[in-house]
Amino acid sequence: MRYPQTFVEDLKRQADIVRVVQDYVQLKKKGANWMACCPFHKEKTPSFSVSPAKEIFYCFGCHKGGSVFNFVMEMERVSFPEAIKLVAEKSGVPLPKLIDDSRFEARRQEADDVIELNKWALEWWEQQLESSAEGRIARDYLKGREITDETRKTFRLGYAPDSWDALSIYLRQKGVSQDEIDRSGLVVKKEEGGSYDRFRGRLIFPVMDIQGKPIAFGGRTLSKDNPAKYLNSPETPAYIKGQNLFGLNLTRDQIRKQEFAILVEGFLDLIVLHQFGIRNVVASLGTALTSEQVKLLARFARKVVVNYDGDPPGVQAARKAIEILLAQDFEIKVLVLNKADPDEFIREHGLSEYERVQTTSSLNEFIRKHGATAYMERRGEAQPHIKFVIDQAMRDRTLSNPADKEAAIEDVLPFIRVVRNHIQKREYFDIAMDTLQINDATLKRELWHSIRMGPGKSARVTPQSSRRAYVKPTVAEERLLQLLLAHEELRRVLLPKLEPGDYDDLPTAPIFRALLEGEREGKAIDFDFLSRKTGDDPISELLPGLLMSELETEEGDQSEAREVTAERCLNALRLMRLDRSISDLRSEIAAAQRNGETEHCDKLATEQIELTRRREALLPRAEAMQIGN
Repeated sequence: MRYPQTFVEDLKRQADIVRVVQDYVQLKKKGANWMACCPFHKEKTPSFSVSPAKEIFYCFGCHKGGSVFNFVMEMERVSFPEAIKLVAEKSGVPLPKLIDDSRFEARRQEADDVIELNKWALEWWEQQLESSAEGRIARDYLKGREITDETRKTFRLGYAPDSWDALSIYLRQKGVSQDEIDRSGLVVKKEEGGSYDRFRGRLIFPVMDIQGKPIAFGGRTLSKDNPAKYLNSPETPAYIKGQNLFGLNLTRDQIRKQEFAILVEGFLDLIVLHQFGIRNVVASLGTALTSEQVKLLARFARKVVVNYDGDPPGVQAARKAIEILLAQDFEIKVLVLNKADPDEFIREHGLSEYERVQTTSSLNEFIRKHGATAYMERRGEAQPHIKFVIDQAMRDRTLSNPADKEAAIEDVLPFIRVVRNHIQKREYFDIAMDTLQINDATLKRELWHSIRMGPGKSARVTPQSSRRAYVKPTVAEERLLQLLLAHEELRRVLLPKLEPGDYDDLPTAPIFRALLEGEREGKAIDFDFLSRKTGDDPISELLPGLLMSELETEEGDQSEAREVTAERCLNALRLMRLDRSISDLRSEIAAAQRNGETEHCDKLATEQIELTRRREALLPRAEAMQIGN
C-alpha cells in the first residue's frame, strides 16, 4: 500500500514548512525567509534558513537541505511514507485511502512477519546467553575477548543452543506456524522434508536495519571442530545481502558528527572499537563491499578510513572496497594494521596509537595486544588510498623488471580510471607515473588517453560529477546556476546558447542537463524536478543552497544586468576550459621536444596557437568575472 503521488504533491504544497519546522526549532523571520540555529550541527550564529516561497530548507553551515519531508525524515529518523503521515497530521490534512498495490503490500507483510519472528528469536537467544547453563561457553568466550556486559547488551548479543530444534519449538509455542518458520531463514529445510535450526552452538550477532529492527543474524561457532567459523542468515523478505551495514543504527550520528566513517570487516572489529569509545564505525558484514552499502553510507559521510585485516584476503577486500568507494566520490584513506585486525590492534597498542595510524592485519588481535590508545594514534597515519594501491601493486615486484612494471601498472590503472573528477584523476595518474618510474612521454600520453577514455569509450572525457566537499564549483559556475534557477526569462535567453562542452567536465553538469531538459519540455524548474533529474548524484546536495541564494546584480537587479552577469559567467567557464587545454598542450609539447618528436611537436604548437587566439578573443568578455574556487 502507498499514498497516491498526487496526494504527496498536494500535501507538499499545502503543508506550511515554516510551521512544521517550528515544531522542532525556534525560527525568526528575516526578509522573505525564516532563520534559526541549525538542528543538525552545533552553531552559535544562525545559518539555518527556511523559504516558504520555495518550500525548502537549507543550512549554509552544514549544507543540509531539502523539502519538508526531508526535514521530518532527518529529525524523526523515519522513512518517507512515515514522514508523509507526520506532515499530514501536523498540517491537518486527512490521509487518503492507500492505493492497493497487492504485490507491494504482500512483500511488506512478509518482511514484517520475518522481523517479528526475528524479534522473538533474538529475545530468546539473549536469555540463553544471559542465564542458561549451556550459554556459559559463550559468556566465557566474550569474557576472554574482554567484551563487557554493557557492550553485550548494547549490541544485543545472544547464544543459540547446540540443538536441532530448540528455537523451532520455542517459536511454535509462540503460535508461529511451521510455514512461517520455514520462510524466516531461521531454519534449514531438509530435502526429505522437515527442517532444523540454522544456528546451533553459536554466538549470535543480530544485524539491525537503520531503524534498529533485527533483519538477519550472524553466528560464530564456539567449537574448534567446526570448519564454518561464521554462519549468516540467507536472504529473506526482510533481508537482502549487500544492502545493509552492521552497526550503522548505533553509529550513524557519530559518523555524521565526525564527518567520516571507519569501515571494518567483522562484527567483533566494530564491537571492540565501539567499546573503546570509537563510535564512527561500520562493518561490511563479512562480504565484499557493495555499491548499495556505499550509497547507504554516503547519507552520513563522504570520507572513509578502510580498516580491513592486513592479511592477503583482507588486502584484496580493501582494494575492491576502494574501487567501489571511488565510484561514489568518497575521499578514502587506508589503515593496515601489520597482520592485526582492529580489535587486536587496540588491545595491544591502545586507543591513541590507533588514532595516530589508521595504516596496520587483524584489528581484534592488535587492540588486545596494544590497546585502544595505540590504535587511535595509528589511525591518524592512515594512507591516502592511492599510496596503498601503488604499494600493493609494487609488493613482490621489481620495477627494473619490464614484466613486473607492466603488471604493476595494470594493477593501478583501474583505480585511477574509476575516479570521476578530472582534476583528481590527473593528480592520481601523475603520482602513479612518478612512483612506478614511467618516464617515457609517449607511453605516459598513451596511458593517460586510455585512462580518460576507459574501456570501450570514446576519447571525450565522460561527464564529471563530484561532491561539493571535494570539488567546490567555481564562482562563475555557481553564480551562473543561481541566476538560471532564479529567473525563468534568463533561462529562455541563455540556455539555447549553452554547448555540451561548456558544462560536460564540470561537477555541476547534471544540474545543467536537468535545466536544459526542463526548459525543452516546459517543466517547472523547482526543487522536486531537479531532485528527480539529478537522482543519486552527490551534486544534488547543492540544490537547496543554489535555490536559496539571494543574488544582487547591477542596476537594481534588472533583466539586462542579470543577462550581462550570466554571459560573463559563461565566458569565464569557457576561458577556464581553454586554459586547461592550453596547459595540457604545453605539457605534451615539452614531452615531445624531450623525445625529439619534431613533427608531433609542430602539430601540437599549431593547436596551441589556435587555442591561444581563441582565448585572447574571449578574455575581454570574461575578465569581469572572478573565476577562482
